[in-house]
Amino acid sequence: MKMNAGVSDTLRLEAVRKSYGVGTAVETEVLHGIDLRIAPGEFAALIGPSGGGKSTLLNLIGLLDQPTHGKVWIQGIETDKLGDAERTTLRGRTIGFVFQYHYLLPAFSALENVMMPMLAARGRPDDSMAERAAGLLDEVGLTPWKDHKANDISGGQQQRVAVARALAMNPALVLADEPTGNLDTNSADGVFDVLRAVNEASGTTFLIVTHDPRLAQRCDRIVELVDGRIVADRVNTSVVRRSGAAFSESAQRAS
Repeated sequence: MKMNAGVSDTLRLEAVRKSYGVGTAVETEVLHGIDLRIAPGEFAALIGPSGGGKSTLLNLIGLLDQPTHGKVWIQGIETDKLGDAERTTLRGRTIGFVFQYHYLLPAFSALENVMMPMLAARGRPDDSMAERAAGLLDEVGLTPWKDHKANDISGGQQQRVAVARALAMNPALVLADEPTGNLDTNSADGVFDVLRAVNEASGTTFLIVTHDPRLAQRCDRIVELVDGRIVADRVNTSVVRRSGAAFSESAQRAS
């Protein structure tokens, strides 16, 4: 499995549909022909009402599920041509996940939790993993707490550990599903600031599902999904940065 040279999009979806109960009398289509392209370095929000298909779409993008029809490309790789093992490998190397609930292992320290994706990929611990994890915890402002057990730090700190864990494999794309939904306003702002700082420092692409209009308005691009269809896709000109031209081009291609 090789990355395609000259990849122009981190993510591309073409005519993606997802149905449940296929072949039965109660077949239900949840996504209706989704076209979406996200360029490297974008910081995009995915918004819309509950039940509109956001989580289903994120599962398809994250290679946790497959579309009924249509195609998904990650880093130029057409994922429907991959076997299960290849999809798992691509997901582990290319995509990071941050969820509403951090899902940390309570018996392990913050440092050990961040090391877990690397350990899963390589099979055994080594010094480079600890160094990488320590560096990531420093990026999210948690060096003083790196040896604390997950249950011994605050909710906002736990979510910062989850962000660091998502970055452990240096992914091209981070999918964040309501990453601040379980936090108070101050903690939510702190976690969002960390996501933004990582995006600006490393160029990592982010797609963030959020119900918080405050946070959506701090993203460079806002994609709205309603009843399984993209009904709006706009560049947020109030926050577009130096790379705004790339964001604008990507949004225009997706429209």
